[in-house]
Amino acid sequence: MRESLVLLKNQNHLLPLSPHAHVLVAGDGADNIPKQCGGWTISWQGTGTSNKDFPHGESIFSAVQAVVRAAGGTAELSPTGEFKSKPDVAIVVFGENPYAEFQGDIGTVEYSPGDKRDLRLLRSLRARGVPVVAVFISGRPLWVNPEINAADAFVAAWLPGSEGGGIADVLFATSDGRVAHDFQGKLSFSWPRTPQQTALNRGQAGANPLFPYGYGLTYASDGNLAALPEDPGTPPVRQVDARTFFIAGRPGSGWHWSAATGPDSSAAREVPGGVGMANDGRVRLAATDHAAQEDARRLSWSGGGLSIVGLAGASPIDLRRESNGQLSLGFDYRVDQAPSADVSVLMECGARCRGAVSITGPLGSSPTGQWRHLKIPLACFARNGADMSRISAPFTLATAGQLQLSVAAIHLESGTDGLLDCPH
Repeated sequence: MRESLVLLKNQNHLLPLSPHAHVLVAGDGADNIPKQCGGWTISWQGTGTSNKDFPHGESIFSAVQAVVRAAGGTAELSPTGEFKSKPDVAIVVFGENPYAEFQGDIGTVEYSPGDKRDLRLLRSLRARGVPVVAVFISGRPLWVNPEINAADAFVAAWLPGSEGGGIADVLFATSDGRVAHDFQGKLSFSWPRTPQQTALNRGQAGANPLFPYGYGLTYASDGNLAALPEDPGTPPVRQVDARTFFIAGRPGSGWHWSAATGPDSSAAREVPGGVGMANDGRVRLAATDHAAQEDARRLSWSGGGLSIVGLAGASPIDLRRESNGQLSLGFDYRVDQAPSADVSVLMECGARCRGAVSITGPLGSSPTGQWRHLKIPLACFARNGADMSRISAPFTLATAGQLQLSVAAIHLESGTDGLLDCPH
């Protein structure tokens, strides 16, 4: 595994690191073996697992901790980048979450568009005067110019699997300062210069990659890199996002918040920005916080008759493949006021076409004010009447009673954690 690591940047020869240092290991991948392994690992999408499912595996943090402790240094784990005492260096481990078919589809090769928490973490550490080594986990080359700029050293670690020790072996020198294991990895596919550069490699006409096929630094290389352009440019015309419907406080591409009084969704009206009153005052949509500021919506029903509110689009999507592939509609939710009547989630497919699934049970048993996660198998909507070939509103909430419910991160996903047992 050591030989697969590719060094893309090593400003002022920051690497290899001294094992005698006080090292902060940050990022959501720091102590996350499932993330290291990716998809097709124990589960199909690689989700729904934890470090305990890899009894003989080693996370990157555990490996770093072992190396520095053996040399008299110290290692501190902090996924968010907070620290008790200022570290000599920070290793930030971040990148793609596990995926396989469907979940891995992307429109451009920009890393994590719309959710730049990893970039903010890198920048915040640098702003506090901490040298930063970025360890990027991914199943493919991605456009990460801002993240490369925000790090002093940048390592493409791909999917290193359960052997985090292979990364620590290369990042650290021996206790007497010699190179223990040099970087040997070379790019097996060109690295994109822009988010739109999805087709490039050796032999392709007009290819002008940021880093070419076969690129890879060693410790003897000049690792300095001039600042890279961070403007992603004008994105191509995006199709309707068939995977992500609401994330980081914004609807996915092609979707908008809408609301209607009564069961007729064809009468639904857009709620600009997903904030404001709707349905003659029966429903109010307000921004609220979950993982970040205003990244969720608080939906309040006053009662007095059926009202629906959710995400709709002008162009329907075909979810038959995903339904057969056992994917689910997943979302985070927080009950702020318990429901006084039945609550359903609908997938709508045009006039008089919908599949409804009751979530009154999960909402009623959820403690008020606590965030929970729920997954509803797409097959449940199909079984209850939705034509999965033409879904025009993938997430709609309906109730005739009073309810205050906050929702966030609405998307298709796999796994069984929080999975609703739909009645047959």
